[in-house]
Amino acid sequence: MSFDELLPTLKELNRVDKLRAMQFLVIELAREEGVLLNAGAAYPIWSPFNAFDAANALLDALKAENKNV
Repeated sequence: MSFDELLPTLKELNRVDKLRAMQFLVIELAREEGVLLNAGAAYPIWSPFNAFDAANALLDALKAENKNV
């Protein structure tokens, strides 16, 4: 089935099914590229929460900028 044949059917889907189709396609593309995330696995991400050194560096930069104005 070609994309042009599939498009009218996709347009008829409700919102939830459209999202499920998108999720399926993204997972398929990731699998083809060898980039997989495991369900239920924990993946660390950086968050600015409790990043006090970064906050102090930003505050210092803002103070320096205010002195130059």
